[in-house]
Amino acid sequence: MHLNYHFLKFLCPELQLAFKGKTIVSCFSQNKDELLIETEDEGESRFIRAHFLAPQIYFSFPQNFQRAKRNSINLFPEIIHDVILECSVFDFERAFCFLLKSGNRLVFKLHANRSNVLLYPENSSLPSTLFRNNISEDKELGFSSLNKNFDLSKSAFIELEGNASRFLPTLGALPRKWLKERNYPYTDLETKWNLMQELLDMLDTPLFSLVEKNEEVQLSLLPEEEVIKSFSSPIKAVNELFYLALVRGNFEREKKSLLKKYQEQVKRSKSYVEKSTKKLEELRNSAPPSQLADVIMANLHAFQNGNLEAELLDFYSGEQVKVKLKPNQKPQDLAASLYRKSKNRKLEWQQLEKTISAKKEQQLLFELKIEELDNIGDFRGLKAFKKQNGEDKALQKESVILPFKAFEFEGFSIWVGKSAQANDEMLRGYSKKDDLWLHARMVPGSHVLIKASGMKIIPAGVLETAAQLAAFYSKNKNESLAPVIYTEAKFVRKVKGSPAGSVVVEKEKVLMVVPKGPEELFGKGD
Repeated sequence: MHLNYHFLKFLCPELQLAFKGKTIVSCFSQNKDELLIETEDEGESRFIRAHFLAPQIYFSFPQNFQRAKRNSINLFPEIIHDVILECSVFDFERAFCFLLKSGNRLVFKLHANRSNVLLYPENSSLPSTLFRNNISEDKELGFSSLNKNFDLSKSAFIELEGNASRFLPTLGALPRKWLKERNYPYTDLETKWNLMQELLDMLDTPLFSLVEKNEEVQLSLLPEEEVIKSFSSPIKAVNELFYLALVRGNFEREKKSLLKKYQEQVKRSKSYVEKSTKKLEELRNSAPPSQLADVIMANLHAFQNGNLEAELLDFYSGEQVKVKLKPNQKPQDLAASLYRKSKNRKLEWQQLEKTISAKKEQQLLFELKIEELDNIGDFRGLKAFKKQNGEDKALQKESVILPFKAFEFEGFSIWVGKSAQANDEMLRGYSKKDDLWLHARMVPGSHVLIKASGMKIIPAGVLETAAQLAAFYSKNKNESLAPVIYTEAKFVRKVKGSPAGSVVVEKEKVLMVVPKGPEELFGKGD
């Protein structure tokens, strides 16, 4: 209700006491949605701070504010050195006005995402200067049109059949909710009138409470059960609201968001360790592929005359096994691939052991970061944490549009650049030197990164999957087999002045893969 007429009519008389006789010494903005006006007299300095980044429309009147040395612009030069004479609220409107000694009038219009500050010269009905020039209709906003007039008599109420929104459009969400909780829409006209009078009596009582509703701190003029703080001063109430809802609220939201992202990483690491440990046990306990190869080689005659399928006796286990060849595949070739697979079996589980160990270390690291983040109590600490953990830049920036598509495979993050410019941004701003970089060979395509996360060995399956994505997001998308180059990101560099996405690559290797997209690989689209 801090933007509501019923609050502003209490606020403006107190603003007049606080600002009358003060000289405006500066007016500036440090971002396009926030305006600050500095005033002073012989007794004290005081600021008017208006924050208009929807949906967070707040204002406050602090006695101190540290202006940034950079990225700050002076505004409303016409009001500098002018003196504030009075502050008044417009009748039944979400707006108030500072009258200046020069005759200029500075209007704060508080219309949610259409909020603005307008300067009306003396004797002019239209504004000469706007804080937010993109709200073009404000250029034609007549000063006198801001005052509204509503007939609050019982006869007017009866004529409107007790329609609360038409009788008093300034009520706002919390008062309307109060009426609804008392069954206002469905009761008789006399009861409606009595409820309306009871509500207006409460709105005319100067008690201002801060409450939490829908996970947001709000200002209320109504009696509330669970109150964070109560004030008799509207300036103190709105200053505290600004801090709790905007400053503290944004900190809590950002911290909560970052905590959630780290917790998701812990969850992914745990899942990968569980699945990989199970796979490792299966590798250790299952029969080596060489045994099936021996069975095939002992039964080559079963595949004569073009037979592609045969039931064979596994002389190791004493059980029948079904062996199926691919079209044009010889049984000797299948046996040879099984012998190779058996030979690499020990290497595969050694690599799995190393990856599991690295994932456990990564999980522990994230858990330590969660503990550290949990103990941070302000923006300064959060900023220091984010700087200290710069390697988690993608996690910290996930709330903005990232320049890459992100996929997860066997516990590894695989990123695919969205465009030529995005390829540059991903390589410049999000890669680390030990990440693995991939690109379709000799054709235009997306840059692909496998995030190494401190692990020296990338499993062959992860490498092949990333290479298939690199081939899919390239001009070779429709080829049956495509070459993809890969190397560590530290061997990929951008040449100054070269076209977007163009890089120089050293120490690359080549992998031949079948191009596959995310739907085929992961069962999902882009």
